[in-house]
Amino acid sequence: MDLEKKKVGKIGVTTENIFPVIKKFLYSDHEIFLRELVSNAVDATQKIRTLSTFGDYKGDLGTLDVRVSIDKDAKTLTVSDRGIGMTAEDIDKYINQIAFSGAEEFLEKYKDTANSIIGHFGLGFYSAFMVAKKVVINTLSYQEGATPVKWECDGSPEFTLTEGDRKERGTDIILYIDDDNLQFLEQPTVDALLKKYCRFLPVPVISGKEQEWKDGKMVDTDRDKIINSTEPQWMKKPSELTKDDYLNFYHELYPGQDDPMFWIHLNVDYPFTLTGILFFPKIHSNLELTKNRIQLYCNQVFVTDSVEGVVPEFMMLLQGVIDSPDIPLNVSRSYLQSDTAVKKISTYITKKVADRLEEIFKNDRADYEAKWDDIKLFIEYGMLSNEKFCDAAMKFVLLKDTQGKYYTLDEYKALVEPEQTDKDGNIIYLYATNPVDQYTYINNANEHGYNVLLMDGQLDAPFIGLLEQKLQKTQLVRVDSDIIENLIRKDNAKTVDLTPLQRNILTTVFRSQLPTVDKANFLVTFEALKPTAMPIVITQNEYMRRMKEMAQLQPGMSFYGDLPDSYNIVVNTEHPLIVKIRNEAVEAIGKDIEPLANMVDEANKKVSDIRSAAKDGKLSAEEDQHVSDLERKVGELRTQEETTISEYAAKQPVVKQLLDLALLGNGLLKGEQLSDFIKRSVKLL
Repeated sequence: MDLEKKKVGKIGVTTENIFPVIKKFLYSDHEIFLRELVSNAVDATQKIRTLSTFGDYKGDLGTLDVRVSIDKDAKTLTVSDRGIGMTAEDIDKYINQIAFSGAEEFLEKYKDTANSIIGHFGLGFYSAFMVAKKVVINTLSYQEGATPVKWECDGSPEFTLTEGDRKERGTDIILYIDDDNLQFLEQPTVDALLKKYCRFLPVPVISGKEQEWKDGKMVDTDRDKIINSTEPQWMKKPSELTKDDYLNFYHELYPGQDDPMFWIHLNVDYPFTLTGILFFPKIHSNLELTKNRIQLYCNQVFVTDSVEGVVPEFMMLLQGVIDSPDIPLNVSRSYLQSDTAVKKISTYITKKVADRLEEIFKNDRADYEAKWDDIKLFIEYGMLSNEKFCDAAMKFVLLKDTQGKYYTLDEYKALVEPEQTDKDGNIIYLYATNPVDQYTYINNANEHGYNVLLMDGQLDAPFIGLLEQKLQKTQLVRVDSDIIENLIRKDNAKTVDLTPLQRNILTTVFRSQLPTVDKANFLVTFEALKPTAMPIVITQNEYMRRMKEMAQLQPGMSFYGDLPDSYNIVVNTEHPLIVKIRNEAVEAIGKDIEPLANMVDEANKKVSDIRSAAKDGKLSAEEDQHVSDLERKVGELRTQEETTISEYAAKQPVVKQLLDLALLGNGLLKGEQLSDFIKRSVKLL
C-alpha cells in the first residue's frame, strides 16, 4: 500500500456507533483492555520467535519482551513489543475491517459480558477505546524492506494511516487515556492488573523499574521490573518438579496459607489439551465453599477465577490453576457452562482427582488416614453432588469409629456384619455425633460388642442418607436414638411384664415429675432391660432428629426445624429401683386408682357400644347427649387419676432424682431445675 500520502478512511463496520457501544457495554469489564493488548504483543513476539526457528526470519531477534510504560504528562499508556510488526496491508486487514453486522444484533446477542463481545468479534485491540480517547499504532513489519506505519483513531469510525518513523521491528500501541480512566496512569494500578492477567505469560512483561528504599523514600533503580514468571510450574513435567517446587508455587499463588496436604498435576493432550496443578488445602470446620480459589488460564493468559461450570461444584474447595487452549479466552460464563469441550474437561478433572485420591490411599494409607479429617469434607461434598465421583470414591472413602480407627466401606461391613445384623437381616451401623455427650450410649453399645462410628462432620447428616442408599440392607442409627436392644433387634428380646394398673400408675408417676424443657416433648415408654442396665434412659427419635438436621441445610424444610425435639423416657422395668417404685406406688394408691380406672373402662365401653349400635353411624339427639355425658365423665375420672398419682409422685424424691439424672446425662437439665437437683442430691446423701 502506497503511504507517500496520508490515507483517511472509515473503519469497516456497518454502524457508526461502535465506539460508544464499546465504552458503554464493556465498561464494567474495562480493565481487560490491558490483558488484550499485552496478549496481542506476546502473540506477535511468539510469532517472530517461531519464524526464526523455522528459518523464515533471518534477522537478529534481539531481546524479546513486552514493555508497558506510562507517561503521566502526556497522559499516555504504551504497550510495546519487538514482534513481527505490521504492514499497511496488515493494518487494513486486521484493524480497519471488523466483522460486525449491526448494532442491534450486536447488543442483543452479546450484551451479557465484555468478554463475549470481544471474543466473538475479534475486538481485542478495540478494547483500548474503553479507556482511551485516542489510540495510535506505530509499527514496523519484520518483512525485508517494509515501511513503518502509523495509524491513529480518536474514537470515531474515522482513522488516519500514514508512514511512520519506527526504526525497529515491532509495534507500539499508544493509548491517550481519557479523563474518566486516569487510574490507568498510576503505576500500582497497572502493575496490579498485569499481575492479575499476565503473571505467567511466556514472554517477559516489563512495567517500570524496580524500586529500593533510599533517603527515606522508595526510588526507581535502573533495573527493569519484570512482572511475570515465563515458565510456570504447571507447564513443566511432573518429573521435573520437586515437592519444594510445588509448595513454593502454591505459596506464590496463595501467600500466607498453610502448606497444602497434596496436589494433582494435570497433563493431557487428547481429546483436548489441558495442564494445571490443583492443590488440596486444609479445610477448617466450616464449609469454605468460596469463589476465586481456582484460576483459569488460556495459554498462560488469565481468563477468570469464576470457574463454575469448568470444574464440578465440589472442586471449588480446591485451589490452583487450570490452563487449556480449548477454553476460549473471551467467553461469557453462560458459554463456559454450556460448551461441550468445557463439559469434557470437567468430566476429566473429576476422574483425575478421583484417580489421584485412590492412588494416594493405596500407596500410603497411613498418610491418607492422617489427613482424612481434613479431606473428609471435600470427599463427602463430592460424593453428595457428583454421581461419577461418588461411584469412584466408594473405594477410598473412610469411616472413622469412636476409637479413632479408620475403615473402608468393605472393611467396616466385614467388621460389624456378624454382630450388628438384626433379626430381619439388616446390618445396623451405629454412630455418634458427640463422643463426650453420648459417652454412656457409646459405652453401652461397646459392652454389647458393638462398634460405633463417629459422624460429627458438617455434611455427615446428608452423607448418612447417601450411605443408606448405596449400601444394601444397611441402616445407620444414632446410638442414642433408642435403647441398644431396640437399635439392633434380636429374636430373644424380653417383653415388658406390667399389668394395666401398674403401667397406668408408672406412666403418670414419671410423666408428672418431668420438668418443662424449652422446645422439647417427652414420651414415657417401658422396656424390660437387664437389671444392671440404667433405670431410665433418654433417647431421641431418629426420624424427627434427621428431619430437623436436614432442615438446617435445606431452607425448604424449615417446617421440621420449627418442631420441638422429641425424646423418649425409657423406663427399665427390670431395674430394682423401678421395681421398688412400682410396688410402693401400687400399694400406696392402687386401691384409689383401680376403681377409677375401672369406671373409665366401663364408660369407654358404653361409648363404644352406643357408636357401634348406631344406624349408618349416626347418633340420635338422645344418644349424642348420652355419649357427651360419658366422655365428660371419662375426662373427670382421668383428671382425678392424674391428680392422685401426681400428688403421690411429688412426694417421692427418688422419682425426681432418677429423671433428673437421665436429663443431666443428656444436657437437658439446666437453670432452676439443675439447681434443685443439686440441692436434692445433697439431702439424699
